[in-house]
Amino acid sequence: MVKARKYVVKRHFQGVPKKDDFELVEYELPQLKPGHFSVKTEWISIDPYFRAYNYGTPTPYDQFGYQVGTITESKHRDFPVGCRVVTHKGWCDYSVVTNLKETYSNVQILPDLHGLPVELVLGALGMSGVTAYFGFLEICKPKAGDTVVVSGAAGAVGSIVGQIAKIKGCRVIGFAGSDDKVQWLEKELGFDKAINYKTADVSKALKDAAPKGVDCYFDNVGGELTAAIYSQMNLYGRVSLCGCISSYNEDPTTYKTTSLLPLILFKQLKVEGFLVPRWLEPENRMPEAIAALAQWIKQGKIKTRSHVTEGFDKLYDAFVGMLAGENTGKAVVKVS
Repeated sequence: MVKARKYVVKRHFQGVPKKDDFELVEYELPQLKPGHFSVKTEWISIDPYFRAYNYGTPTPYDQFGYQVGTITESKHRDFPVGCRVVTHKGWCDYSVVTNLKETYSNVQILPDLHGLPVELVLGALGMSGVTAYFGFLEICKPKAGDTVVVSGAAGAVGSIVGQIAKIKGCRVIGFAGSDDKVQWLEKELGFDKAINYKTADVSKALKDAAPKGVDCYFDNVGGELTAAIYSQMNLYGRVSLCGCISSYNEDPTTYKTTSLLPLILFKQLKVEGFLVPRWLEPENRMPEAIAALAQWIKQGKIKTRSHVTEGFDKLYDAFVGMLAGENTGKAVVKVS
């Protein structure tokens, strides 16, 4: 029998997740039944939605998340031993797949990456890339010459959004939380301007960078930064609301009405939130996005970076570090 380990969330988080909110459970993998297969985990994705979805998930629960692993034993003819797969089994070092239809997506055989790093299927060639592709192109509907602002611009999604905007002929301004991230966005990814929101006068810096106003805003952060950006949106501006990481650690039962509503009204802004599954069901458009993103990466038009933490025992550290903005690019944990 194979000994396995998994992280179980014991209680709903209060503020920043604490290490003792999780329990590391050791157990034996069950015997395989026809149609089942076991997977040894290699890479685990670390994402903000772990925090956002915590309150609405009954506890205790196995910490979910995307991962890449190798099949070690199989009783499924289409998933042979040695095959790599992408699953949503989360924070575990071994797992048994009993149902190919998981909560967020189907179990998939790892596609041919043509030499690209395996972990990209958890980032630019996975849900992060799909989020950026559809969330930006289909909600903001950018036009050449538009001024686009991205918050959380050095993260997994924001960094891809900014580069897609450049491909589409837009002027791109990114907000990030350190000078190193600002340098990466400007020098390596080609953002026209990047601003450290922790040290800059945000309103003044944005006015200097976008004197004619902002046409599109891709929001990963929310909070006071978003309020400052809304104030400089142009008439009929478009806002794609992808996340609000600034508020994920606050009381999820309390909502505040802010001065944003008059700005939305009088500037006649279009503000639309979204979740990726809208482009996966009933028609799965994920291959469309992945094909475009892969081509842009191969052409050098999109550059990627993975923020790698090594070790199964470092999953919690990687998670809270990501929530604190310590990652540049896609946060992943290398298990083996």
